[in-house]
Order: sequence, then structure tokens, then C-alpha cells
Amino acid sequence: MDRRSFLKGSAAAGAAAAAVAASNFPAPAIAQGKIEWRMVTSWPKNFPGLGTAAESIAQKITTMSGGRLTVKVFAAGELVPAFGAFDAVQQGAAEIYHSAAYYYGGKHPGFHFFTTAPYGLYAAEQFAWWAVGDGEKLQDELYAPFGVKAFPAVNTCAQAVGWFAKEINTPDDLKGLKFRTAGLNAEIFRRLGCNVVQLPGGEIFQAMQSGTVDAADWVGPWNDLAFGLHRVAKNYYTPGIGEPSATIEIGIGKKHWDELPDDLKAIVRQAAYSDYQEGVGQFIVRNSAAVATLINEHGVKVRPFPDPVYQALGDAAESFINELSGGGDDILKRIVKSYYTFRNNSMTWQQHAEQPYLNIRAAGPKFAV
Repeated sequence: MDRRSFLKGSAAAGAAAAAVAASNFPAPAIAQGKIEWRMVTSWPKNFPGLGTAAESIAQKITTMSGGRLTVKVFAAGELVPAFGAFDAVQQGAAEIYHSAAYYYGGKHPGFHFFTTAPYGLYAAEQFAWWAVGDGEKLQDELYAPFGVKAFPAVNTCAQAVGWFAKEINTPDDLKGLKFRTAGLNAEIFRRLGCNVVQLPGGEIFQAMQSGTVDAADWVGPWNDLAFGLHRVAKNYYTPGIGEPSATIEIGIGKKHWDELPDDLKAIVRQAAYSDYQEGVGQFIVRNSAAVATLINEHGVKVRPFPDPVYQALGDAAESFINELSGGGDDILKRIVKSYYTFRNNSMTWQQHAEQPYLNIRAAGPKFAV
């Protein structure tokens, strides 16, 4: 796939299916100063870490506002398809969504960076770039033509490469592989010869079981175990360079956002920030337990790709990001520059702090308490 093709339609698979008439939706209640928002999500109902996060932030907003602003959650498929959440809010068919920006990268490739990017920011850095760096300002500018105001609301932390039916020993083993992945990661694997397939999370298990795909990336051990992906593949490669973290956001129709009084705006913002931090904690705890279960109870082989494979991925990523930066419009160039400049600046300290500390800790005492 060439760069122009990618820019036109990279990660928007399924989004067109979301075009639904607002008349098909129940109208929100607005009476006696009370507002009801419909939240559409990209996740199965109560799905661990993602579906539950949507319920959590809805409850926080409702409780913190004393019921002045209530949020009712609709899981993927209940009102719109999994990849149709952004369109539903943009079209005014719902007031708020809970989804990942990179699902809508076909609208503009800059969307990807507000979820993740290859060799990019881990969860704490991603939030810092958005809240303290230029992220929010750039996202506001990018989303303005779509009439959406977004906030980071969860982060899954570092994700795995994914599940593979066969072992991967060299870059050539990726050629011809039917691989379910998303975001900018998809283009990197295409450049190494994979046939990329884009599917909602709820369809991955069946696709692997039927052979529609040979490999799949979803999230990490907690979510992957919940989907039963260990039942259809035993080769689990990690870490994934394409998703060093993954931000899930809420997006609100700008009209509805602008109509809120300042105190309710503050409540929505702080509910999102709170859920982001809680989500990071959840994924740290649950992934640790889940990977032990996968290894000890299900015989899954958890390991990194061989170095030559990571080298090939790195070369493809560098070439691709340089093309995006050099060939995109002004807002894309500024997003890419801001994102990777922030990453590089952060690394000047992290290489002396967290990175060596984690290596020292791994070699240190085990504290078998």
C-alpha cells in the first residue's frame, strides 16, 4: 500500500457502516436543568477494562454532577457498530462516545497519534503529552471540523504484538500472514508483507478459529484471556512496537460540550482523568495475573520477536513516519513533530531513570514474601 492510499483509508474500516439517522435513536432527556447523554462504545458490554471503563466514567459523571448530567451507556452493536461510535457523535445521533481515535484514522492520519504510534509514548508519557504538552491543543484543532471535543479516558499500557498460529523466526515468516491489527501498526506490518485484516475485537476469536486470520493483536493478557485467544493460538509475542500504550478516549459533540456550564465541564474532564489513571492501575494488575495464567495453566509461549524481526519493524516504522511527516498537511506535520519531539525529550531523562532502574530491579533481589 502506498502512502496516498494509506492517508485516504487506513484505519477507518467499518466507519461508513455507522451512518445512521438520528431519528432511530431515543431523544436525550433535557428537563428542569437535567441533561441525559447517550454514550456509544466500541466494546462488548461490560468487557473487562474497556467496556467496564465506559460504565465507570458514565457513573462518575452522573454521581459527581448530582444527577444533573447523566450518561447512559450503549455497547457496540446496541445502537451503532463498534467502529461507528465517532460517526454517531459527529452526526448528532449520540452525545458522547468511548472509543479509540485510531479506528477513525481514515478521516485524517493525525487521529492515530491520540491513541498511539510506533516506538512512541508509554501510558504516563501519552497523558503528559496530551495534558501538559501540545496534545490537547492539537487534538482540538484536528477535531474542530468534525465537531467533537475529546479527552483521554483509559490507557491499556504496553500491548503485545499478538497471537500467532506459527512461530516467527525471521522477517520472512511474516510474508503473506493474514494479521488482524489496527492503527499505524497495520501499515508497518503491511510493509513487511502481511495481509492486514481489520476487525472489531468481538470478531477476533471466530476469525482465528476459522482461519480467516493467521495472527491477531488485540490488547494484552487481561483482555486476550477474556476473549479466549489462547484456545486458538499458543505463540504469544510481546512487546509490540506499534502500541507502546493505547489511549481510549471519550469524544463529545462540540455543541453539547459548549452548552455545559463550567462546573459540569470540569466534572467531565476530571472524570476522564480519573478513569485514565484507574485504567492504568487496572491493566498493570490484571495483565500481571493474566499472563501468569496463560503461561502456567494454558501452556502459552510468551516471548519477544527475534532481534532481526524487531530491526525490520523499526526500519519500516522509521520510513513510514518520515513519509507521514514529510507528505502530510500542516496539522499532521505539527502533530508528528510534537509527538516525537516530546518522546525524544522524555527519553533524555528516562534513559537515566526508569529504563535502567527496571533492568536493575529485574536482576535484583526477589523478595519472596
